[in-house]
Amino acid sequence: MKIETNIILLLVCIVVTGFLGVCQGGNLRKNFYKTTCPCAEKTIQDVTWKHVSSNPNLPAKLLRMHFHDCFVRGCDASILLNSTADNTAEKDSPPNQSLSGFDVIDDIKVEVEKKCKGVVSCADILSLAARDSVSFQFQKPMWEVLTGRRDGTVSLIADVLSNIPAPTFNFDQLKNSFARKNLTVHDLVVLSGGHTIGRGHCIGFTNRLYNFTGRGDQDPSLNPTYAEILKKKCPSPTDVITTVEMDPGSSLKFDSSYYEILLQNKGLFQSDAALVTIKRARNTIEELVSQTDFFTEFAQSMKRMGAIEVLTGTTGEIRKQCGKVN
Repeated sequence: MKIETNIILLLVCIVVTGFLGVCQGGNLRKNFYKTTCPCAEKTIQDVTWKHVSSNPNLPAKLLRMHFHDCFVRGCDASILLNSTADNTAEKDSPPNQSLSGFDVIDDIKVEVEKKCKGVVSCADILSLAARDSVSFQFQKPMWEVLTGRRDGTVSLIADVLSNIPAPTFNFDQLKNSFARKNLTVHDLVVLSGGHTIGRGHCIGFTNRLYNFTGRGDQDPSLNPTYAEILKKKCPSPTDVITTVEMDPGSSLKFDSSYYEILLQNKGLFQSDAALVTIKRARNTIEELVSQTDFFTEFAQSMKRMGAIEVLTGTTGEIRKQCGKVN
């Protein structure tokens, strides 16, 4: 069953001081480093796969990091910058404090720099590593990553909360958050499928178990049998340490089972459950149960997400180290 999307990627860039600057993907292209660093993509894949082979949790971590990067200031690797004495960076904002895998990105950067000094951006490394980590399971690329991103020089903690969708968001809040990034409801449902891998902290959903409306009640939309299982795993509503699978029994396997559990009212977060409350989103969920359709659509939506407000041309820089500006 083929899903008709008919979405045209915006190619209009904002001109900044005479140069092509912030861009919605128009200046990205396939094999950007073909002549300047022909081994770049293979090196990134090799190092990523080496890490995933010993850490099967890594794909979920890098995919989430890529998402958090793109939704704040665009896909410019601002999520990788460390805080300094006079600036608190994005990575120290509460939604980002549980991110991990920065050491893997740094390792990749070191290896790429050995081969092509000062050529490959950290933004492209993160975009490719997220793809390659998920692809390790299949031993082939699961979506195309266009390259040519430049690295940003700004990372502000104040930018995060207003841009990263919260796990407590309802459908309208999710839709508006994605629309601000030129992503559609279709993209919202498809990209939420990234929750088929990884784990979530209890604190992100225990309000659904213990105090949904402020009266000590349970979210009535949550499968009651599943709710009891979650209560045993998260007996305290304030537990910030314990994690549970977002896709029960399949959290290390990238597949379409996330959509099956949504239709069983077993979405972990309120933002997951919100997707089945609107007919057009639910219709997409029912189609994405087909793994073939999910893989096809995820590839397209990731390509669109990876083009959000990218820096290209002469804007930004190519960082020498991903954790700090040059």
